[in-house]
Amino acid sequence: MKLGVFNPVLAEMPFKEMVEYLASLGVQQLEMGAGGNPGKAHFDPEVLLSDESKMDEIKQILAENNMTIAAISCHGNAVHPNKEIAQKFHNDFENAVLLAEKLGVTTIVDFSGCPGDSATSTQPNWVTCSWPPDYLKVLEYQWNEVLIPYWKQAATFCKAHGIQKIAFEMHPGFCVYNTSSLLKLREAVGDIIGANVDPSHLFWQGMDPVEVIKALGKANAIYHFHAKDTKIDKANTSVNGVLDVGSYKDVLGRSWVFRTVGYGHGKEVWNAIISALKAVGYDGVISIEHEDKLMSPKEGLEKAIQFLQEVIIYEQPRKAWWI
Repeated sequence: MKLGVFNPVLAEMPFKEMVEYLASLGVQQLEMGAGGNPGKAHFDPEVLLSDESKMDEIKQILAENNMTIAAISCHGNAVHPNKEIAQKFHNDFENAVLLAEKLGVTTIVDFSGCPGDSATSTQPNWVTCSWPPDYLKVLEYQWNEVLIPYWKQAATFCKAHGIQKIAFEMHPGFCVYNTSSLLKLREAVGDIIGANVDPSHLFWQGMDPVEVIKALGKANAIYHFHAKDTKIDKANTSVNGVLDVGSYKDVLGRSWVFRTVGYGHGKEVWNAIISALKAVGYDGVISIEHEDKLMSPKEGLEKAIQFLQEVIIYEQPRKAWWI
């Protein structure tokens, strides 16, 4: 495994300064936002694809710091019912794929997206229950009429440009948000579809990341990993449950908040998560995504890096010499 960082948290730093800073801390790989919600602070495909010298400069900076790119991310909603919004996310997705091709990166990280409830909708409609039966009709429309056709076409485009893995972050609010929905889309589209396992979104849904990893590992469907934590407030959750739509700024009032790794769950939990990843054969990047309201970008990153350096299993195991 390798220690990585998802770059948006350092968007205000120049690219060269960011790479040098992270390399000095022992970071080995980057996950680069190139459109969609992560933005394009360091990696604007329209600029880089049209200017070979800027692309060469990026490659040189990475090489000088022994840094590589694990994945390019463009989290968005390309199946949004508002056609203009959908087109913007779709364009970002395709440009990110073309940039990945130029850089020899074979993994794209994204959201599955969420359509509306009909062809005339203007806003997404995330279905979370199966009764009344109206909701099942919405799901049938979303999956069969929009989601599966879109990602089949997108998968064909990706394969034509060297992409081997589309890693969906299982995130509430989108059609792929848990293990079964990820595997459902993978079955419909093909094994180019896999998971970006982010424990923070699993914790607050009441899921056990270790069991999720085991289930996805059996299908060889883990393509990326986000190191982000969640702190569950037991008192608030006992009163209001986990479906919290309050402001992320209201740390004391919410049922849960995102935290830097180690501040939501301790080392024992993260040891188990990393060990489960290793047990199912995942040997990719452990990419820190820092969205902790209580910590500055640098402090949150540096605490996460220090924590994970003791948790990540870097080397391949040798044979069982004690047997």
